[in-house]
Amino acid sequence: MEIKWLEDFVTLADTSSFSRAAELRNVTQPAFSRRIKQLESWLGATLISRATMPAELTAAGRSFLPVAQEAIRTFYAAREALRPSYEPGLIRFAALHTLTVTFFPQWLKRLENTGGSFSTSLIPDRGGIEANLDALVGDEADFFLTYAHAEVPFHLDRGQFASLTIAHDRLIPLVAERVTVAGNPQPGLNLLDRAIAQPRLAIPYLSYGFNSFFGVALSRLLLRRPPFRRRTTHENTISAGLMNMAVTGAGVCWLPESLARDELEAGRLVPASADGGWNLDLEIRLYRHAGGRSRKVEDLWRIARQSLEPAAGLS
Repeated sequence: MEIKWLEDFVTLADTSSFSRAAELRNVTQPAFSRRIKQLESWLGATLISRATMPAELTAAGRSFLPVAQEAIRTFYAAREALRPSYEPGLIRFAALHTLTVTFFPQWLKRLENTGGSFSTSLIPDRGGIEANLDALVGDEADFFLTYAHAEVPFHLDRGQFASLTIAHDRLIPLVAERVTVAGNPQPGLNLLDRAIAQPRLAIPYLSYGFNSFFGVALSRLLLRRPPFRRRTTHENTISAGLMNMAVTGAGVCWLPESLARDELEAGRLVPASADGGWNLDLEIRLYRHAGGRSRKVEDLWRIARQSLEPAAGLS
């Protein structure tokens, strides 16, 4: 068994498309299909139903997906931990996957335009809140870039770790323009509101699970908002994967507004509710060790603080 087989499978689960997954994995579609079959042969189970479009996970595939995701995280975490050193001068970031796509590149460019050049390294998102924090606490990373919300506490000693709120975002419920509910095609616009008004209507739902940051935040939101019936059709800790599923009409999903902006503007996704109470206002925070670090780490922290003045605040 090869780690690339697991990565292929997780990518296919994210995209529900053999051709798109093969493109993302930088292999031909026939080669990609062979690798998926090799994984299925090694496991002795069929993971993908090839009779549907888009491709769907079988019951075995749904069971194996979190195992594959955890195995990938564990493998790369072990590799990072066993490396005796990292390239001198690289500033190490642990970061949530979505922020590495939507926020980090442009934010870093703005800092560099303000004062200096920074060479950086990103540690892969480990999925769960505590697992990502461990990269900072265990000194595997100089910074941790994350979303933050008052209802999702981080267990960090404020005497040992400092943070800056460097930007804001919103988590909003979105759905495809058309979605199938109980076998009937329906307009996606305000589907969540209709589900609340019709208690017997169970809508398809795309879940983050319960351990990721968004999973915890949404579980708190759903407890204090009007109940609605939902049927989980797909689960993934990565927002980009859930967004790809949402575009196919697979269900309602809460997504960062920054990530989904292009899909909204193109009309491929629409608001699932007209009620702003279903939105979650988020901070984007940068955490670091409070003690002295390398000159480059200190320079980046200083410039990040200065870029926020006079509104910046150190907590």
